[in-house]
Amino acid sequence: MGSIKISSDGCGEPSLPLNFTHAFVSLVTCHPSPGLYLEPVSRKHKRIAALVEQHRGHQLDQHYVGYFDCFNHQLFYEAHEVLEHIWLKDKHGPNGAFYKGLIQLAGAFVHLQRNHPSPAAALFKLALANFEKYPHEHERLNLDSTRRLIRNWLADLERTQFEINLLAAENAPRLDLLP
Repeated sequence: MGSIKISSDGCGEPSLPLNFTHAFVSLVTCHPSPGLYLEPVSRKHKRIAALVEQHRGHQLDQHYVGYFDCFNHQLFYEAHEVLEHIWLKDKHGPNGAFYKGLIQLAGAFVHLQRNHPSPAAALFKLALANFEKYPHEHERLNLDSTRRLIRNWLADLERTQFEINLLAAENAPRLDLLP
């Protein structure tokens, strides 16, 4: 068992030794996964757990349902965090690329919320590539409409040459599960 060093923000010079068997870095934020955070961030982990807990008893995985709830309330960072839990368990399984695509989609909107259109476009392209591996409907999500949503956002960003962030509350995306 080895160890690695990760800085307090997960991206800079090494400063905090961690056991690498538990070290996962977020695809979107470059932060270590929950459980590796220093004390101030543990409150965030509790908040994410509370977002998931409210979906307990749903016929679908509560993390999966929680992702869509967060996404549709423009809590894109939280959506990514909620779904990362099941992606880490299945990243090499049959739904690994699907969950990764959803995480990347939420991450693209995190970048738009932070007014970073170019990184958003890159994540939109990665998400689209991951979704192409699946049929038009997968895990009760209409992937044809999801792919169309991504292509439309990409086209809008390219049309503005990544100079203008078009995300606003009135045009925020929604992802709805099929019955």
